[in-house]
Amino acid sequence: MSSDVLQRFLLDDLDIRGAVVRLGPVWQQIIADRHYPEPVNGLLGEMCVTTLFITEALKQSGRVTFQLRGSGPVSLLVVDCDQRLNLRALAQYGDDLDSGTARTLLGDGRLVLSLDLSGSRAPWQSVVPLEGEGIGEIFEHYLSLSEQLPSRLFLAASDTGAAGLFLQKLPAADSRDPDGWNRIEQLAATVTDDELINLTPTALLSRLFPEETVRVFDSRAVIHDTPEDWDKVRAMLRSLGREEVEAVLQEQGAVIVRDDLANREYRLDRDGVAAIFDRSPPTLH
Repeated sequence: MSSDVLQRFLLDDLDIRGAVVRLGPVWQQIIADRHYPEPVNGLLGEMCVTTLFITEALKQSGRVTFQLRGSGPVSLLVVDCDQRLNLRALAQYGDDLDSGTARTLLGDGRLVLSLDLSGSRAPWQSVVPLEGEGIGEIFEHYLSLSEQLPSRLFLAASDTGAAGLFLQKLPAADSRDPDGWNRIEQLAATVTDDELINLTPTALLSRLFPEETVRVFDSRAVIHDTPEDWDKVRAMLRSLGREEVEAVLQEQGAVIVRDDLANREYRLDRDGVAAIFDRSPPTLH
């Protein structure tokens, strides 16, 4: 089984649904060469896992972008995911960074969701204030507002992996078993970070819910696919204009365009810049 996987499941007798995410190589690709401090890695990894849960549950194809913007040492976390479960992410932070909860590191701020659905003219956006101490609590609050269903998130992230368990109480749960949601919450709360990151989804569910009927659906692979897009870079530089781009070239010796979400850098020398502006525009027919 792939180390980068999302596994949906249903507790049939209780009307409780959920999912398990386990990331290995994909998470390592996302943070490669970024040298994020440990607290930043932890926040970003947990946010990646949560974004996967929410994206996979979309009933329409589209792209989900979550931003956590704060006034604290960590000023920005961005995670972007589409219906292929293609994951991209970045973080911005200052020098005065100590360990602490998400709320301590982010300070006062807001959670911004941009939802770009196929066929829509413009992305739909939602903004809510940050509520809760950790990434899990922040997104549980968001889900309580957006879906109005009780939800729980159990998250973990390290330099080598990120993982999580998502639970959501469906409307018929109390009629199925009045104590079911409470029982499942207590069982799930026994999970450790090591179990989340290292156990396969099937093994994790068997460990947590040995007495429950768990229906497991087909797993989905998570990817980190960020091919070069020189056409986009050239179009952006043309929009700036030759004079401004050549001024950067003169000052720095090269024009460097950084795509932080894709963790990719584009570098152009004098010949590369000249090729952009000296090329004849395409003829329109």
